[in-house]
Amino acid sequence: MKTETKFARTALAVAEDGTFAGYASLFGKTDLGRDMVMPGAFAASLRRRGTGGVKMLYQHDPAEPIGVWEEIREDDRGLWVKGRLSVGVARAREVLSLMRDGALDGLSIGYRTVRGRNDRKSGVRQLIEIDLWEISVVTFPMLPEARVEAVKGTTVLLAAIRRATAAMRV
Repeated sequence: MKTETKFARTALAVAEDGTFAGYASLFGKTDLGRDMVMPGAFAASLRRRGTGGVKMLYQHDPAEPIGVWEEIREDDRGLWVKGRLSVGVARAREVLSLMRDGALDGLSIGYRTVRGRNDRKSGVRQLIEIDLWEISVVTFPMLPEARVEAVKGTTVLLAAIRRATAAMRV
């Protein structure tokens, strides 16, 4: 089976204990690989795997688990996630530090396409059903809007809000 990865950029929220939240994927947005995730695409996979069946990795590296997902759900906007970095793991502490500094805030999904369709006119592949395997914290998300939302309790939250506002103006 071939695993695919898609990166999404949103804003990130990180608490003192390493808990953060954001959007790992956004519905109806065309990513840099010309794919668009459709509403409901994750539903069957989330029912089957549950939150505990989706791994949290660093840069899609299966040798680099960095925490656990505490909540994964679809809403009207996309795939919202809340996770906790395992601060007893060296790489997770590094990721936490980079998130707080605003240097690392991308989220990306690793999956297998179950059902999709190509729009010949636009060249965009619509992903109708996805088997979600993992969600990674990444440097460069394929979907630029898939990001951690904010860093709680620090000035990083303000910086993340300012970056998001500036990005919306473009």
